[in-house]
Amino acid sequence: MHRGLHPADRVADYTARGWWGDETMDGLFRARVAAGPDREALLDPADKEALTGQSPRRLTWREVDAETDGLADLLLAHGIGAGDVVGLQLPNTVELVVAYLACWRIGAIVSPLPVQYREREITELGTLAGFAAFLTAARVGERRPAAEIAALRGALPALRTVLAFGDGPDGLPEGVLPVSYAPGAAARVAAHMAAHPADPNDCVTICWTSGTESTPKGVPRTHLDWLAMSWATVDAPRLTGDDVLLNPFPMVNMAGINGMFLPWLRVGGVLVQHHPFDLPTFLAQIEAERVTYTVAPPALLTMLLAREELLAATDLSSLRLIGSGSAPLAPPMVRGWQERHGIGIINFFGSNEGIALLTDPHDVPDPEERALYFPHFGAPGVTWSSRISGQVAVRLVDPDTGALVTEPGVPGELRIKGPMVFSGYLGGDALPSPFDEDGYLKTGDVFVVAGEDGRFLRYVDRAKDLVIRGGMNIAPAELEGLLAGHPAVAEVAVVGYPDPVLGEKVCAVVVPRPGAAPALADLVEFLRACRIASFKLPERLELRAELPRNPVGKILKRELRAALSRPSSPDDTE
Repeated sequence: MHRGLHPADRVADYTARGWWGDETMDGLFRARVAAGPDREALLDPADKEALTGQSPRRLTWREVDAETDGLADLLLAHGIGAGDVVGLQLPNTVELVVAYLACWRIGAIVSPLPVQYREREITELGTLAGFAAFLTAARVGERRPAAEIAALRGALPALRTVLAFGDGPDGLPEGVLPVSYAPGAAARVAAHMAAHPADPNDCVTICWTSGTESTPKGVPRTHLDWLAMSWATVDAPRLTGDDVLLNPFPMVNMAGINGMFLPWLRVGGVLVQHHPFDLPTFLAQIEAERVTYTVAPPALLTMLLAREELLAATDLSSLRLIGSGSAPLAPPMVRGWQERHGIGIINFFGSNEGIALLTDPHDVPDPEERALYFPHFGAPGVTWSSRISGQVAVRLVDPDTGALVTEPGVPGELRIKGPMVFSGYLGGDALPSPFDEDGYLKTGDVFVVAGEDGRFLRYVDRAKDLVIRGGMNIAPAELEGLLAGHPAVAEVAVVGYPDPVLGEKVCAVVVPRPGAAPALADLVEFLRACRIASFKLPERLELRAELPRNPVGKILKRELRAALSRPSSPDDTE
């Protein structure tokens, strides 16, 4: 049933501190509806018709509420209720938002999957989570997800119901039910809610780790920890009910859910959905909807600065801030947006398990510092404006000795504790614990203490991504951040490849800018000018048309390492 995920003593402690309360997702949504029922709330992607065959819609808060009741009633009619897990595979549309809200209204648990996932991933994850229902679309682009799920029913033993929005060219396949709403839904749903009141410690989502490992892990989350986490992404961009949020990130993990969806629930305003990512449509939405805040990956923001003609053709005057993350930010990019366009970049660092380190222009006005550093919550004498700063306990730990790291510049694994951290992995009894003996989440991310008075943390790299060359640790993220500033580099990933003498050497895998063909010697000379240690310099260069990524956009470095395991040719090295 996934009830009461956090232990009672933790709930009591955090509640007494005022960090947790009796809020629920549905309660928060109902408050937004009551505050402005006829205000515009939710917009479809502009190109929805090409994506799903359905016309784009604009809904008020009252209309979203009515559709939430309708879908909740439909789920109840098919035996889905409190504690049941609903697999959800939809693009960023109004229906995706309604699906989340409807499940939460009746106490069902949402397990969202990227639209790119196919039979293998759906079967694996659906079996692990025990999908009782699956909610998808008849068509997404050229694919027919509803038909794909219908064919999988025998492989998902717990699956009882498959529902689909829209209608395929030949109708829905046998066994797939259309999403349609019956009169009187609100009263029936209210009766169910009265009989099955929500507990804030109930599970509301099971998201999945990014898939850079061989088997994704399920990350259950409750009302309590999601809503505690949401304050971080409200406070950093200073969101209010007057903001218009443009969401291009899939609402399947921390970035889309906590970066856009939950802040919208917290403050109201308008949520504009975007899918699939299309740059002209994205820019047109900013202008047409007077967007005030959005999020974008670092590579896109770097590219746009280099293509000033695209920005010059778009009215960006409404845009106050852009959130970015998932890869280290290049200081020239953050500075360029601020100085050329007056738009501040917020530096995000997060994970499904519960990290929320955000560096915003209010607390860190200098763009170079904002690109490089994150808040060191708890540093003596240092205060931060975000309300989570007093709730998060942070420590750096030497991963080999377990000793606390306090000296600036010494790498240590980031460990974190607080009300936004999850309770543990799905089926966690059969997995190594992600927590240390003091209850801190072991993130696997390496940081160093930096800045005046140790006020900052600087990201070094994922511990497992470090390249160890002759006993010397090399952080790929550092080199990637530097190489991103080379005029011939559009994107770059740095990985290690086997060497019989040194153990590993460094390879730069580069997507060149159009018309450019950088050579290894060019990149090495560029890095030498940055005055870095010579042992960090890459000894191999691979040019690619694109970098391999998982469905949520993270670079799959394990694929790059596998491809580079062959011995290098003479042309690869200096």
